[in-house]
Amino acid sequence: MRWSNFASLLLLSNAILLNAVSTNTAVAGEVAVPICSSGMVWEDRNGNGQRDPGERPLAGIKLSDGQQLVTTDAQGHYRLPANDGRTVFIIKPAAYALPERADGLPDAWKNSPSPTSSTLKYGGLRDARAACKDFGLVPQPRQRMSADSMRMLVFSDTQTKSMQDVDYYLRDIVQPLLAQRDQYQLGTTLGDVVNDDLSLYPQLKQVTAQLGLPWLHIPGNHDLDFDAGSDEESLLSYRNQFGPDTFAWEEPLLTFIGLDDVVYQPGVKPAYVGGLREDQFRFLQEYLPTVRKDRLLVLAMHIPTFLPDPGRETFRLADRQRLFDLLKDFPHVLLLSGHSHTQQQWFHGADEGWHGTQPLHEYNVGAACGAFWSGVKDAQGIPDSRMADGTPNGYADLRVAGDGSYALAWHAARDPEGSHIGLHLPQVLRQGAYPAWGVYANVYMGDAASRVEFRVDGADWKPMTQVRQPDPGLLAENVRDDQAPALRGYDRSPEAVPSAHLWRGALPTDLSIGEHQVEVRVFDRWQGEQRVQGHYRLQDAKP
Repeated sequence: MRWSNFASLLLLSNAILLNAVSTNTAVAGEVAVPICSSGMVWEDRNGNGQRDPGERPLAGIKLSDGQQLVTTDAQGHYRLPANDGRTVFIIKPAAYALPERADGLPDAWKNSPSPTSSTLKYGGLRDARAACKDFGLVPQPRQRMSADSMRMLVFSDTQTKSMQDVDYYLRDIVQPLLAQRDQYQLGTTLGDVVNDDLSLYPQLKQVTAQLGLPWLHIPGNHDLDFDAGSDEESLLSYRNQFGPDTFAWEEPLLTFIGLDDVVYQPGVKPAYVGGLREDQFRFLQEYLPTVRKDRLLVLAMHIPTFLPDPGRETFRLADRQRLFDLLKDFPHVLLLSGHSHTQQQWFHGADEGWHGTQPLHEYNVGAACGAFWSGVKDAQGIPDSRMADGTPNGYADLRVAGDGSYALAWHAARDPEGSHIGLHLPQVLRQGAYPAWGVYANVYMGDAASRVEFRVDGADWKPMTQVRQPDPGLLAENVRDDQAPALRGYDRSPEAVPSAHLWRGALPTDLSIGEHQVEVRVFDRWQGEQRVQGHYRLQDAKP
């Protein structure tokens, strides 16, 4: 039966087969129609989007409206409470794929219209349809069912404010990845998809869809309807474009949960705070007991759960504790967050209320837009975009293994060498000067446990010391901006801040006059040994 006929039957006859469509109504154009939160799930073997003879219903498939969790019955039917402005979504099971919507996103949800949408600048859920939703699941392609590994692209803060920024995103991030897209099975953007201008959503989706991957979006604080009157209504326009703000997705080696952790506070300063809603905790309480513990569990959000400034509760500590309590029995957990436009690894322990068997790792992912697409443009007309901690803009790569372990890497945009270390050292020093000048290594994925060493001219390796200082290369760029008689770009590079992953070693000055080779190596916990090299010169000088 074609979907259009099936939906009409549901709406006209309130079919008993689907456990009765709710009598709640929503306005679609001029006509009031019932909101339908029922439907069925079937195996769409040929992927044509309609149920053909011989295609069986699927039992035991999980669906939710972000609060309640239900499963399909033996006939593949499901039913959820019908409410204005809710989003019904399917939790994609590991053995299946979802067809694409017209915009390239997975066809994983159905929105119901919200009566308050008419008051919102960017439209809210006015384009939603109240019709019932069936989901056809396509058997997962064999190449995506590997029992050994999977690979995922992780973007954060694409944060475009104009079509010019959309072009930067296309040329700086997406196009260079096209040749590698077959290496990945999934992708995500960790919020701040745009920079307050929600009309840019279709263009962002069009660019990201070129990667040809199922793409999961998380909302950020710059994705809100700031003219909404409450937190509940603040993501209506976002959900119209990207579906649920809280959801789950299952792969053979990975369970992925996306969480809106931006609590909008209209009329209050600050206008938002990190945290979770009661309906989200209800969803997690129902869903997590169904999740396998032998695979990696990834929770993705926008605002970090750690507090960069201990004096400011940027994420509500009570909410964090409730979340940690729900996760403590999972042996393989990774938190992904964005928002900061810097990058660091954070390991939560008992002092922060985490009581799992090992520290809880949160990777605060650097921004695709870097420092908001700022800085001097290169020969291709793309801004430098380096972040305030000296990390180049780019994207992360998550590899997941069959035993629940994972590996992470940071890739600078358009970096063909895939460098993991930013090296800074002086060009020339005076021979015999006091050795007070250093070589600096910005280890983009480094943390306090990283082992970083250097050597000169092939001599013995010496340890470098982690320092909490600004990246000297970015400091130099700040000076160049200060001294320039005119603007060097649309926006200056960001003011350098102390980096969480910077190491220093003192360069020797007691060597011969001339050029000397410096090597730096880091033992990356995931990528193994990484090296970078540079040169400096010793020169004779008279007082």
